[in-house]
Amino acid sequence: MFSHVMVGSNDIERARKFYDALFVAVGGKPGDTDAKGRLRYIHNGGVLMVSKPIDGKPAHHANGGTIGFSMASAEQANAWHAAGVANGGTSIEDPPGPRGSLYLAYIRDPDGNKLCALHRPAS
Repeated sequence: MFSHVMVGSNDIERARKFYDALFVAVGGKPGDTDAKGRLRYIHNGGVLMVSKPIDGKPAHHANGGTIGFSMASAEQANAWHAAGVANGGTSIEDPPGPRGSLYLAYIRDPDGNKLCALHRPAS
């Protein structure tokens, strides 16, 4: 259904440090930069782009929006969360852990975008 997800950033190099750490923590690669200066991360069949807004106005996060990343294990979700916090992200909501039948970890990136690591343990 989705071809990609794109988030805005006011500081691409700050975003690169943050997102490179997230993707490397879960076995991905650092992002590459396209001809327009946007960051691109490809991992497990998904694409995340990070760009300065093309309208020239400041980037800001969506109120109520969340971008979820699938994780292979609770340990991978914890590594993702720790890498994000260590690289400019902010831990939000409850600490990483089980919530019902899911394992979740939430952070905000340095531009305020809400991200979630989600692991569905085997039943």
